[in-house]
Amino acid sequence: MDALVLEEKLNLSLRDFPIEREEKLGPRDVRIKLHTVGICGSDVHYYTHGKIGPFVVREPMILGHEASGTVLEIGSEVTTLREGDRVCMEPGIPDPNSRATRLGKYNVDPAVRFWATPPVHGILRPACVHPEAFTFKLPDNVSFAEAAMVEPLAVGVHAATKARIKPGDIAVVLGAGPIGLVTALSALAGGCARVYVSDLAEKKLEIAESLSRAIIGVQVGKDDLAERVKRDTDGWGVDVLFEASGSPKAASTVFEPLAPGGCVVMIGGQSDPISYDTGAAMIREARVENIFRYAHVFPRCVAMLSSGAIDVKPLITRKFEFKDSVRAFEIAASAPPADVKMQIELPQ
Repeated sequence: MDALVLEEKLNLSLRDFPIEREEKLGPRDVRIKLHTVGICGSDVHYYTHGKIGPFVVREPMILGHEASGTVLEIGSEVTTLREGDRVCMEPGIPDPNSRATRLGKYNVDPAVRFWATPPVHGILRPACVHPEAFTFKLPDNVSFAEAAMVEPLAVGVHAATKARIKPGDIAVVLGAGPIGLVTALSALAGGCARVYVSDLAEKKLEIAESLSRAIIGVQVGKDDLAERVKRDTDGWGVDVLFEASGSPKAASTVFEPLAPGGCVVMIGGQSDPISYDTGAAMIREARVENIFRYAHVFPRCVAMLSSGAIDVKPLITRKFEFKDSVRAFEIAASAPPADVKMQIELPQ
């Protein structure tokens, strides 16, 4: 069956790939027919650069890790899922015996196998085998498209959890890309009264502000974020700042809008070391948290989508058929300002 294969940097193809014939169904595994797969920034980065930090594409690799689908077959020891169940899947599979996993920190297990992270193949293909423990049944009112948004949403929910948000907190999110926007929604769901979102792109800020009356867009270059925050908070600052832009310039300013005793959560990946103003952090006695993907939040995300506590539908701005996957990545790589999340639907 065809899969979307990154042959090498800037070279994608839809072609038959033998992985499905090689995957064996274990007693605690399920076989899933893929329905919807989101295009993540990391997928695009592998396409345009051939690597992310130490993870280098050295041989053809299937892309995609934000997914939903339907259970086709279950292993002999599976108890929580049945054939026909609609599901979403957490893409990282840790070593169950590792120290990190035993401590409950499975996302930082050095041995974790994560879809579409070399040398592990992704799931832009008709079907996959996945552990029951990392496969989650969907409520009837959560669509396949929404379910494929659970993976990026998990990053925002994990970040909001690490921030220890209190009801009524005020937050800043640097970056209005998909991760920045799900983080803003997660911050509001966690109790924030107001969230400032900053970005260069005016169109993305319009999308951000359309999500909630509690989101305020601040365009970089036209308005000074720190000054705007100080003006609105009587000079005090925000309780939480999320760095979701991945920009070294933005990351160097994280303490400027922060209130004394506030928290900074670093989300955006940095390809190189960034400057860190320890003086600005010290005088605020700031707490700094770093996150790597997520852990223990997929069920929470599914529950919030089902209840309406978080609505990701406005973030899904474009869909493509599987046969147009190569074109979809070419468009995603051009970073259209009006698009947030693009998704690919596989034949059913």
